[in-house]
Amino acid sequence: MKSHTRVVVIGGGVVGTSVLYHLARHGWTDVMLLERDELTSGSTWHAAGGMHTVNGDPNVAKLQKYTIELYKEIEELSGQATGVHITGGVLLAATEARMDWLRGVVAKGRYLGLDLEEISAREAAELMPLLDPSQFVGAVRNSEDGHLDPSGVTHAYAKAARKLGAEVHRFTKVEDIVRREDGAWRVITDKGEVVAEHVVNAGGLWAREVGRMVGLELPVLAMEHMYLITEDMPEVAEWNAKTGSEVIHAIDFDGELYLRQERGGMLMGTYEKAAKPWSEYQTPWNFGHELLEPDIDRIAPSLEVGFRHFPAFQKTGIKQIINGPFTFAPDGNPLVGPVRGLPGFWVACGVMAGFSQGGGVGLALANWMIDGDPGADIWAMDVARYGDWASMAYTNAKVRENYSRRFSIRFPNEELPAGRPLRTTPVYDLLAARGAQFGVAYGLEVPLWYAPKGAKDIFSWRRSTDFEHVGNEVRAVRERVGLSEISSFAKYRVTGEGAAAWLDRMLACKLPGAGRMTLAPMLKEDGRLIGDFTLANLAGGGVPGAASQEWFIAGSGMAEQFHMRWFEKHLPGDGSVNVEALGLSLVGLSIAGPRARDVLAKVTRADVSNAGMPFMAVRRMDIGMAPCTVGRVSYTGDLGYEIWMAPEYQRHVFETLMEAGEEFGIALFGSRALNALRLEKNYGSWAREYRPIYGPVEAGLERFVAYGKDADFIGKQAAIAEREGGGKLRLRAFVMEAEDADVIGDEAIWFEGKVCGWVTSGGYAHNAGKSVAMGYVPKEVADRAEGFEIELLGRRHKATVQATALYDANFERLRS
Repeated sequence: MKSHTRVVVIGGGVVGTSVLYHLARHGWTDVMLLERDELTSGSTWHAAGGMHTVNGDPNVAKLQKYTIELYKEIEELSGQATGVHITGGVLLAATEARMDWLRGVVAKGRYLGLDLEEISAREAAELMPLLDPSQFVGAVRNSEDGHLDPSGVTHAYAKAARKLGAEVHRFTKVEDIVRREDGAWRVITDKGEVVAEHVVNAGGLWAREVGRMVGLELPVLAMEHMYLITEDMPEVAEWNAKTGSEVIHAIDFDGELYLRQERGGMLMGTYEKAAKPWSEYQTPWNFGHELLEPDIDRIAPSLEVGFRHFPAFQKTGIKQIINGPFTFAPDGNPLVGPVRGLPGFWVACGVMAGFSQGGGVGLALANWMIDGDPGADIWAMDVARYGDWASMAYTNAKVRENYSRRFSIRFPNEELPAGRPLRTTPVYDLLAARGAQFGVAYGLEVPLWYAPKGAKDIFSWRRSTDFEHVGNEVRAVRERVGLSEISSFAKYRVTGEGAAAWLDRMLACKLPGAGRMTLAPMLKEDGRLIGDFTLANLAGGGVPGAASQEWFIAGSGMAEQFHMRWFEKHLPGDGSVNVEALGLSLVGLSIAGPRARDVLAKVTRADVSNAGMPFMAVRRMDIGMAPCTVGRVSYTGDLGYEIWMAPEYQRHVFETLMEAGEEFGIALFGSRALNALRLEKNYGSWAREYRPIYGPVEAGLERFVAYGKDADFIGKQAAIAEREGGGKLRLRAFVMEAEDADVIGDEAIWFEGKVCGWVTSGGYAHNAGKSVAMGYVPKEVADRAEGFEIELLGRRHKATVQATALYDANFERLRS
């Protein structure tokens, strides 16, 4: 083993070998994989080997499609058989609610290029002869499902990587990882030491242990997972003889089962409700090609359903029960990417669906390491979606919940209870006492809506019990004044003598003057959006107490780690700029509506008249007795103010505002009302309308980009090129002829009978009384008002482009 290399990949499972292969394929051949045992030792070797393209996140689905298409390539290059069988499959629904969900899957597949088709239960039985069609209401056919040989695929990746120049060292256990003063990593093994520029933690079952070597506690947990293999079944033999093909895959969501042919019998696996973690705190290093003790009693309820849904299983014996551990992150998606604060340290772990996602994970990580960008929108897999709040106990609770709900429906208005409440603000109990129904954002409890006594959410794909009450909250804002909590925003303070120059390079906007705010897009080198902020200049200019260089940034709360990683990557080395994520050391409240100024004027001595505090002004002032920073801006699109304070003052400010607002009819409103309010203003949101795959022209943010400013901001030349070329897409708002349901995101947009785009978000705009969708379509048709339809729950609904905002199109209320 050589003493120096560019990259060390730790872990010889399907994910580690995929990362190694993709690095070598992209030209980084000075790379090395270290495996403590034999390749596939861990969770890879005992996997059921199924693969599929369907995923709740369309961007992950794209990478799964890539993974499956990759197997032919690595088999040809390596000469190693992968055992890939593309059998096709059926996704089964035993309830109408599940069928509605599957119709949404089909709609996503239309713009992803997936071959999906809604079929009847009877048609499903003609394709998969073991199922009883009377147990199901419908199904979806998927032509790209299949299975493979887990060991063959892993060795094919490794052999292909070796052919390209990479090294693989088996039986080489990593014992420690130490960062040198020059930034390189010492990887200390039982066979010696190697120095690397980059280290990739693809440790699988041992990802936590590898992370701990560098002081990192990753939110991953292994769960026991069982599947059974039957004796040979005459029904299988008959089908094979009759058709010359295997029995296709089946996923029985309501039975929490997956099935495929295994030799002359069938394999049936389950994600049982009685989920059981394995090695909760420490994974033993001596675990390898071993299985866990089966516990058929634990999966018996699922098997009972399976034997009813697939009656042939009642007449055959069980040959073997496989029980092995797999690792999961709290939401079931992988953890991929660079780790904030550890330059050169990368993770690729928690990939429980390794044979569906491993190729895509390897591709994204290799792109990221080599080009500085994953080359795809992989937010759903980015390790930065979790912060330090994702503790071991939290991870344990959420992984158990996720595992037990692996095939369960997650309705649009459903909030899952495990691991909550964890993070709360000082007014949490005050809001709860007033009927707040909470959701969670980046671990923080946030009010969704306010329920009168006796009202509660009923989970549904259609408008639910909150509909009327959210409408009342919206009307309160538009007609009087509403108060919401905004602590879930990410908040950052930027100081130092070099702060202005640094921000001028980081952000594409023109920097605001002292005491002013602006909307601030942030771009990557390729000109795509990597951030969407409000930037405030607190230096002087009516903001007493501010440092000579003090700036405040507010953005999406769930992207705090994501953006801090980007900020810190680009900090100058001379210490002239300091960036601080304020987290819950700064909390906030917002008031909005035509009487918002009246409320604010009652609680402060500051001049908050339109002349004294115009739109996009920012001031420091006392609210009641509490020192606050107040910006005249509101995501509602109405006259409004964002008020920020230290947490010890939040209760006082809340009670002061509520008391002062009583005469003006003040009411509380939550994030569901806020969504309705922003939709009728055509306001986009981070991670939906604004993502790293869109440019500012495409996203409609070009008016906030200072293309002509002197500063050479990141992505400037690419942004100019996009403006000159026009990009490919346009973000548009649509009014839909909906009935009892509204879009939520990822639905297909049709134009003149063909799928042309996708919905990013939507809902019901209560004030306007219209169902609204936002989404991307090709620029060539973006300005055609008519001809559009949006697919929702299996039906296409007429949609009309809403070129101007449904509310206050001339910004008169906003600026009044």
